Parts: sequence; structure tokens; C-alpha cells
Amino acid sequence: SSSVAVLPVGAIEQHGPHLPLNTDALVAEAAARAVVDPRGPELDLWLLPALAFGRSVEHVWAPGTLSLSTTTFAAVLDDIGRSVAATGIRRLVFVNGHGGNISEIHTALRDIRLRHGLMTFATNTFVPVERDESFADAERGLGIHGGAMETSLVLHLRPDLVDLSAARPRIPLRLNDNEHVRFGGSVSFGWLSDDFGPDGYLGDPTRATAEAGERGFAALVAALGDQLAEVAEFDFAHFS
Repeated sequence: SSSVAVLPVGAIEQHGPHLPLNTDALVAEAAARAVVDPRGPELDLWLLPALAFGRSVEHVWAPGTLSLSTTTFAAVLDDIGRSVAATGIRRLVFVNGHGGNISEIHTALRDIRLRHGLMTFATNTFVPVERDESFADAERGLGIHGGAMETSLVLHLRPDLVDLSAARPRIPLRLNDNEHVRFGGSVSFGWLSDDFGPDGYLGDPTRATAEAGERGFAALVAALGDQLAEVAEFDFAHFS
């Protein structure tokens, strides 16, 4: 089959006092639907019901976070892969909206490929939009959870779920003074979201606007459309 199964994967977790618990699931599903609805017939894309729960161990300190364990999350991804393979579909794409899911999804790509024969792919909804120039100077790459762009996206998609009156800047700028032990540095480190403050978010949501969210969402959907178009054509037989 040339069909591509598209699975939005999110999380239900705290995003500070200004954003809803389902932020990651909301953005991932909206972006996937915005591509599949118009381009599904052209690219043979099939949108699966979103997997709202993910691996959110960095946020379990906060009431409202609903996190799967590492082993449970891996088992759920594998079960979905097995079930998709049973339909005759050959390609499965995870459209992921939560950073804490990335390592487990990457592991699942090869495990599902080995066990069930699917061609497997993963993309993240936050990569093309977190570099918005209007926030770069203020956040210096640290607006990674509940910050300006994520808040802007929700202001665009579901403004009724945002409470900007509760937002404050929460940017650990001194972290960027480190050469190695920093986000994106050569030394990874384990962290929980309340390590950076009791509100559990990083960034400056006070700078968020619905207009920036609209721009960001359009950029995200355009990038995801390009990615899924390439996935639809990908086949190992082309390279052997």
C-alpha cells in the first residue's frame, strides 16, 4: 500500500498557569489535520486518532500531568505499529508535539521497523516555529516550554484556553553562560521543569500574540506538508 498513517502524539502536562494541560496534543493534532485534510487524497495520507498521552516524567511533580512510564509508552507505540502493519499500510509517521517523547519515539522507529516491517518516520511540531525572530533576542533559545511561541500558537488555535494575566517571564539566562552543559550543548543533563522555578515553564509568554501564533502555525503546517510529501515517496528500494 502507498498509504501513510499519520499519528499525532502529544502530552497532557502542566504548562504553567497560563496554558492548558493539553497544549502539546492540541498543537500536534491541529498541525497534522491542517496537512491531511487538504493533501490527504493527493499524498494518500490517513490521520489516526491522536495519542494525547506521552512520556512527561519531567512534569509529574505538577497536579494534572498524566504521564505514561517509559515502558508503557514504548509498548503503546509498538502496539500501534503492529496494528497499522496489519492493515497493509507500509508507512507510519509520528507527528510529535512534546520534547519528552523524542528519545522514546526515535527508539520505536527502529523497533517497529524490525518487528512489524513498517517504514517509520518522526517529525516534531516545534522545530520550525521556535526560532521566530520576534522572540529570539528575549528568550535566547530558552523558550522551550510554555514560552512565547508555544503560547502564541495556543492563542491562535484556542484563545479561550489561555490566561495571559497569569504569565510572567521565566528565562534562566545564566544557563547560556555554560559552554557545554546547556540546552543544545555537548553535555546533556537530566532536568525536571520545576528545577527552573515553581511555575514549571521556560520562556517569556508575556510576549505572545495571536498574530505570531498564526505566522508560526502557517510555517509549521508548510514544513509538515513538505515533510509528509517526501515521506509519501520514500522507499528503501530506491536506494538499493
